[in-house]
Amino acid sequence: MTQGPLDAQRNDGELEFESTLRPRLLDEFIGQEKVREQLHLLLRAAELQQRTPDHILLAGPPGLGKTTLAMIVGQETGQALRLTSGPALQNAGDLAAVLSSMVPGEVLFIDEIHRMARTAEEMLYLAMEDFRIDIMVGKGAGAQSVPLELAPFTVVGATTRSGLLPAPLRDRFGFTAHLEFYADNELERVLTRTARLLDLDAQPGALDVLASRSRGTPRIANRLLRRVRDYALVHDRPIDDVAVGEALALYDVDDLGLDRLDRAVLDTLIRRFEGGPVGVRTLAVTVGEEADTVEAVVEPFLVRTGLIARTQRGRIATPAAYEHLGVRPGAL
Repeated sequence: MTQGPLDAQRNDGELEFESTLRPRLLDEFIGQEKVREQLHLLLRAAELQQRTPDHILLAGPPGLGKTTLAMIVGQETGQALRLTSGPALQNAGDLAAVLSSMVPGEVLFIDEIHRMARTAEEMLYLAMEDFRIDIMVGKGAGAQSVPLELAPFTVVGATTRSGLLPAPLRDRFGFTAHLEFYADNELERVLTRTARLLDLDAQPGALDVLASRSRGTPRIANRLLRRVRDYALVHDRPIDDVAVGEALALYDVDDLGLDRLDRAVLDTLIRRFEGGPVGVRTLAVTVGEEADTVEAVVEPFLVRTGLIARTQRGRIATPAAYEHLGVRPGAL
């Protein structure tokens, strides 16, 4: 799978870098003000009633803080956090092994929960509602269902595709939070905090430019800051708006924050398909990328910035897309 600089697979260095920047408490978390207020109320009410918090579903595009909020839930409740993912739960036995070993009050974080196997989903319904599961013992005609009581726990699910969650599973979450893209001023606050933690001296205006090109996503903002830091270090330059511009140009990030893959999708839509409409799978095949990546990572930002539009017949390029690529409509 071909990947651009903004969506490359995270290596151990990236994971360590991001973990040092994660806020650990709700008061430290920047942005998503409404979600923070709602989570605070939910967790505080559970604390006052001396019960486990309701199950929580966090939905939104990648990089907006779903995993961080899940870790904060564990920290705020003072309970252990167990991490797993939908792709790792490919049968009921996988989920049963996790649930049966949980201690009272523990928080179970399931990332990409929409990718769980159907059999695991059905087991999770009962576990979330009644704190028990049924385990099949034996095979064939002699098989028996044995109920297993579970300690009370809280599920925190994260998904980039909430529409793929079956209704019975969505209904079992007591609280659903929809995370939104960040405004530039919020990203500037994120970058200011990151620069302070990394002991970076960023000159006035540098973080403004960086925030405006970070696609409304804190994860991307922090990664770009790391690249700018490397550029300034290697070239012995101060971190100013000029160095930011040169570093981002080197990594193919343009004035709107579009990277190589974004522009490839736009260029293909306009030059190959005359502006559309065209289906997302056709676009993905043409640019040599997975359809899920185009739909979940590339498309939301292009739609949000008004460069493409969704229609019943497929995706179409807007006049703003032609202008951004410097192409006159009808000239091709």
